[in-house]
Amino acid sequence: MSPEMTVLLVIFLLHCHIILAADPDPVQDFCIANTKTNRFMNILPCKNSSDATVDDFVFSGIKTAGNFTKTGFSAKSINPTVFPGLNTLGMSFVRADLDVGGINAPHFHPRATEIAYVVQGMVYSGFVNSANRVFAKVIEKGEVMVFPRGLVHFQMNVGNSPATIFGSFNSQNPGLQRIPAAIFGSGIKEELLEKAFGLSPREIGMMRRKFIPRELR
Repeated sequence: MSPEMTVLLVIFLLHCHIILAADPDPVQDFCIANTKTNRFMNILPCKNSSDATVDDFVFSGIKTAGNFTKTGFSAKSINPTVFPGLNTLGMSFVRADLDVGGINAPHFHPRATEIAYVVQGMVYSGFVNSANRVFAKVIEKGEVMVFPRGLVHFQMNVGNSPATIFGSFNSQNPGLQRIPAAIFGSGIKEELLEKAFGLSPREIGMMRRKFIPRELR
């Protein structure tokens, strides 16, 4: 293969990688999701653009916090299934609330980078890179932190009052996998977990009961 063809092949492969690694570009001004039909991959079909109204581009569902978990964490995920105006725009967002001492357990988004903006409170926030280096600090009202795509990140309210965070993703379907649930709630063979974490069968059982979904017990 000639040097010229090699260069062209590399450019083509890099271009394909970029295309496959992100949401597809829109081919029209907007595509209001028709949530009554089945989705194709990450994209919902459009309703007729002549039927669009300004209300399709406004969402009021994040004025208040959602239901809190036992860890003092609440999240409202906003994507085209609940906010149809986002469809094909390559983005989604979340409102997250943390009680005093509440945590957002270590997790990652396989398909998106996240930018987290602190609306109120003091939050210990950070991520771990592929070399297991931790990048973390306390961020306060008005500050922003970015979590690179696919890297494990976490948050904890270290203030004396509730905290609220708005997170934005560069994908309308960023995906979410929480580390504790993925490990202990997914049905991985117990023997493997015992060897990986140095835990006894009894300790593994305790962790499984904590994280495994009720329907799988």
